[in-house]
Amino acid sequence: MPIHSHMSLKELDISINSFYGHIPIRIGAYLPMLQTLNISRNALNGSIPSSFGDMKSLESLDLSHNLLIGQIPYQIAIGCFSLQFLVLSNNSLHGEIFPTTFNLKSLLKLQLDRNNFTRKIPDGLSKCSLKGLYISGNHLVGMLPRWLGNMPNLRDIILSNNHLEGAIPLEFCQLEKLEVLDLSENNITGSLPFCFPPLSIIQVHLSRNKLQGQLSDGFSNSSSLITLDIGYNHFENNIPYWIDKLSNLTYLILSNNNFQGEVPINLCKLGRLQLIDLSHNKLSGSIPHCLKIAIVRVASYSSLDFTRPQIDPPNVVTSPTETAMRKEKSIEFTTKTKSYSYQGRILSYMSGIDLSNNKFVGIHALNLSYNNLTGPIPSTFSNLKQIESLDLSYNNLNGKIPPQIVELNNLAVFNVAYNNLSSQTPDRIFQFGTFEEGSYEGNPLLCGQPLPKTYNAIESPSLMPKASSNSEGDNNIIDMDIFYISFVVSYIIVLLAIVAILYINPYWRHTWFYFVKLCITSCYYFIVDHLPK
Repeated sequence: MPIHSHMSLKELDISINSFYGHIPIRIGAYLPMLQTLNISRNALNGSIPSSFGDMKSLESLDLSHNLLIGQIPYQIAIGCFSLQFLVLSNNSLHGEIFPTTFNLKSLLKLQLDRNNFTRKIPDGLSKCSLKGLYISGNHLVGMLPRWLGNMPNLRDIILSNNHLEGAIPLEFCQLEKLEVLDLSENNITGSLPFCFPPLSIIQVHLSRNKLQGQLSDGFSNSSSLITLDIGYNHFENNIPYWIDKLSNLTYLILSNNNFQGEVPINLCKLGRLQLIDLSHNKLSGSIPHCLKIAIVRVASYSSLDFTRPQIDPPNVVTSPTETAMRKEKSIEFTTKTKSYSYQGRILSYMSGIDLSNNKFVGIHALNLSYNNLTGPIPSTFSNLKQIESLDLSYNNLNGKIPPQIVELNNLAVFNVAYNNLSSQTPDRIFQFGTFEEGSYEGNPLLCGQPLPKTYNAIESPSLMPKASSNSEGDNNIIDMDIFYISFVVSYIIVLLAIVAILYINPYWRHTWFYFVKLCITSCYYFIVDHLPK
């Protein structure tokens, strides 16, 4: 800090650097007229100085992404009456958010996510004109405040991953400008209000709570809704037929509930849907035709080698007001038996359907041809008893064709041509006795009828890869010849690189020879000292 105070300085931004240590205790005295202060994304530790309360003109304060501890000084809640943006997220702050005495009536956005705050959401915030409240990832308790519904300008309520309880207040229906509501990972109970949600809503995240009942008819008027995530609750009854009125719906997550009945055909009218997760419910009946087409496009998660696009680097924040803006909420989706969270721009690359753990019937055709699928053909395909057409051609599948697949007695079309499959073709029994060479061609290591190569010829060691065996895990064994060759080549390259460096740099060469000589001398005297006299 400067020796003399800077009375006229109004804006200071030293964010995204490597500053460490404590924030100067008298920072408020040195910069009394400051309006904007951004010290985010550094390595500052210690507590927040109480002298911030002397900054009467302070409108925006961003101390996020540091190592700060302690509580929010009450001097800030009382003295900074001009404060509009307060951003303290991603620290280790704890205790009560604000004291009972509260004077931040100009506060528009409060961002305290990913700290260790406890107790209730302070009622003093009801005196503010909040547009955004972001307090996720803390340890807040108590009921959802009803006074939140009396804030006409409130756009974002993000309170996920806390210990909040009780029902969603009926007053939330009055939030005419509300766009994002995230109450996920709490203990919210009861049913949704009949008037819920507001017409302006864009994102609704209520997953991992204890909500029950049925979807509110209020959703039928939410044509701007893009994300509806209510997974891991106790919702029941049928998926409503008015769901086709959500014309902009892109992400629909209804998993792990008690929905029953058939999937409404109205889903086919939602042309923007990219992610649909209806898994772990009690749905039954046939799958709508439009979803069958989508399943073909998305492919099978059990065999899909799904390469997730790289997430774009975070935008460089130029002002604390921008960091206080809403953060894109991640969406959880199961791919290849594992659950991943997808967020931001990556969601525009995502498409998927999860209908697992229900009681669906009636899949008659599965076409995954002309993709980039890798790995073996899952033996679980034999469970598709009603399937009549299975086309896996023009991919990169390898390994054996599972012998259980001959159990598909209704199969009329089977095509695995142009892959990297090996070993023997399925037994020519039942329906598989009707499939000719065209179903298997383009697989050089595949043998047996109806292919011209017999099983014994292919089985010979001269034609079989050395690392192959009869188990389904053959494809993961390393070719040892290649391993040894690559190891020797790498070793020689490293030695040549060391020799080249020593040849080019005389200083390193002398240092190296001195080190070798020192080691030889030390070894010599060590042996001499320990030999018997």
